[in-house]
Amino acid sequence: MISEKDIRELVESVIKELSASEKKESASAPTTCKPCVEAEKAQEDAGEEMLPDLGLRDLTTWTEIPNPKDPEGLARLKRTSPARIGIWRAGTRFKVDPWLRFRMDVAAAKDAVTKEVDPEFIEKLGLFTVQTVVKDKDEYLTRPDLGRKLSDEAKEKILKECPKAPDVQLVVCDGLSSTAIEANAADFIPAFEAAIKNYGLKMGKPFFVKYARVAVMDEIGEILQPEVIVELIGERPGLVTAKSMSAYMCYKPNKNTIESDRTLVSNIHDGGLPPIEAGAHVASIAKKIYDAKASGLKLNK
Repeated sequence: MISEKDIRELVESVIKELSASEKKESASAPTTCKPCVEAEKAQEDAGEEMLPDLGLRDLTTWTEIPNPKDPEGLARLKRTSPARIGIWRAGTRFKVDPWLRFRMDVAAAKDAVTKEVDPEFIEKLGLFTVQTVVKDKDEYLTRPDLGRKLSDEAKEKILKECPKAPDVQLVVCDGLSSTAIEANAADFIPAFEAAIKNYGLKMGKPFFVKYARVAVMDEIGEILQPEVIVELIGERPGLVTAKSMSAYMCYKPNKNTIESDRTLVSNIHDGGLPPIEAGAHVASIAKKIYDAKASGLKLNK
């Protein structure tokens, strides 16, 4: 079993590699947005004050209550949750800034659900793509049952591309938040793969499933027969974050698998469990499942 010290060193090494890669990319990329610069200059020329970006407001500290009776108590309360506590009101209505932030968060949640994961992003991750029997996004949202079934073409491609019976099979799914996958998968996967390698486990070829629900892992389990499947999937977005990802794990999933057989690590995002740290953490649980030959409630017996 890999030690906590080894996991920490592994995470730190992956962070360094990703940081070096980001610096290299940023050095070759333009540092400013031309339309933004032009808009700022126009406002300056007109003598207008730049409006604050409400998206940068920290919900755990932002309050609009004028002269609170117990500022320290309010601050402690705010730090416990990103819920909209203490945003105050104008009569019976929200104040303008909290209302605009609310509308912004609603829009971000809708975008996360309705937009597709960028194919270039999947290609950059080195994953091939297959699809469930779902035809389009509308059908995906209205027919959850179809998101659990692979198309015939998907089954053929998986069999052609992937080795059978690996110790651990990683699958990336869009789920209900494409934003979550694009925000976290690139950091999660290298940390996860490095940890699995350190455990001495044989990893299958990872791939991406479009229009997928959690239980699609059962069909993948029937096809590839891995010991453990780890499935990354976008969580249903809320008004606090639209980029939260989950990792579902299962020992030998198949058509008889029930929900209590799955192990879950949720809230993987920069405001919850950071994706690099999550990669190492999920790998340690996958190793535990592999050794115990059980997952879900059976793992805790």
